Amino acid sequence: MTQGTVGRIETVEAGAATRQTLGRVTVETPGPGFTDITDPVARWTAASGIASGLLTLFCRHTSASLIIQENADPDVRRDLTTALERLAPRAARYAHHTEGPDDMPAHIRAMLTGAFLSIPVVGGRLALGTWQGVYLIEHRDVPHRRKIALHLVGA
Repeated sequence: MTQGTVGRIETVEAGAATRQTLGRVTVETPGPGFTDITDPVARWTAASGIASGLLTLFCRHTSASLIIQENADPDVRRDLTTALERLAPRAARYAHHTEGPDDMPAHIRAMLTGAFLSIPVVGGRLALGTWQGVYLIEHRDVPHRRKIALHLVGA
């Protein structure tokens, strides 16, 4: 088994968390797929006045989810959609189908991808990588209004 090498670990900033702010992003989804919410979240973070800290995003729904993923090549999102369809197909026989055939696969997909994210904030900006974006994934077949809670703690 090959092992990687750990480089130098450094402290970027240190200090007490003295402030916090709460917010909400409402996302109108067009139906299934990925909605990039990076810009509104980044603008809200910058406007908070908190220079360093930790931002938590929480999706308040059980049939939608949040991810950090590549934002350069749309083929990545297409391939992720295909993979989720294979993992939780709409055509499978589920016991729960009260809200339609897309409901239970949506719950499974949300469980696999997650309801929350934590993103460091450095210099008043999201500390995302070069090709990373923040996405809400709609797992239902029709448009929805999704609410994302934001909590930023820092200084």
